[in-house]
Amino acid sequence: MNSALYQQIQQFYDSSSGLWEEIWGEHLHHGYYGPDGTLKKERRQAQIDLIEELLNWGLTSNPLTLSQILDVGCGIGGSSLYLADKFQAEVTGITLSPVQAQRATERALEAQLQAKTRFLVADALEMPFEANRFDLVWSLESAEHFPNKIKFLQESYRVLKPGGTLLMATWCHRPLDGNAGQLNDAERRHLAEIYRVYALPYVISLPEYEAIATQIGFNHLQTADWSVSVAPFWNTVINSAFDLRALMGLVLSGWTTIQAALALPLMSRGYETGLIRFGLLQGTK
Repeated sequence: MNSALYQQIQQFYDSSSGLWEEIWGEHLHHGYYGPDGTLKKERRQAQIDLIEELLNWGLTSNPLTLSQILDVGCGIGGSSLYLADKFQAEVTGITLSPVQAQRATERALEAQLQAKTRFLVADALEMPFEANRFDLVWSLESAEHFPNKIKFLQESYRVLKPGGTLLMATWCHRPLDGNAGQLNDAERRHLAEIYRVYALPYVISLPEYEAIATQIGFNHLQTADWSVSVAPFWNTVINSAFDLRALMGLVLSGWTTIQAALALPLMSRGYETGLIRFGLLQGTK
């Protein structure tokens, strides 16, 4: 199952990453629109602001000397290059997509950060690194793709140095406690369509991530739900997709990318109903 899923993920990003970069830039993640989601921003600035807000949220209580950073699900190197430049650290990025790894390497050369970065095709559930290596494991919107969330958190813990930090943001579904209870049939169908289009095995709730991290042994755990802060991103992308250049690029990039574009309203509606959540988790080893 993992092999077929990984091939699907690879093909999805091999086919779509070039179009995304051409139309929307190097950051393949949400933007941040203020605590209540009402700030008006240019989309790329909102994406950079998300990186900064996540760093401020996750590292303020545990300031680190960052010399070795791992970016899990690095895309075409947007976060990796940003972190390498900001902290003057050595950053390793991993992705399942050879196209993304190659483009990230090219972008590092363009940014003159090739000495501080390297990009590998590697599995986040079987990381090709020795234990106790990284000061920071950074995962920005990649865990939703992993078919085993427990194994990902175990691997993150293994490769972190003692005192190192895991800092992640990921797509989640709503918590299952409280009055809402378990997912209903309509919610499961909504999620199943998102899974199909975006090559996801499944997502879990933020409290479930916290429980797994606790069991593995992470300390000083903190979580946050930034759904309101990032939700405007999807309508921004939907509006920009009607640009003629974007429409032509979609046609040329193939059916997989076209399906993903047509499904953008699924994510927007998911946020509106509270089904889709943007969850943050930080923990130290």
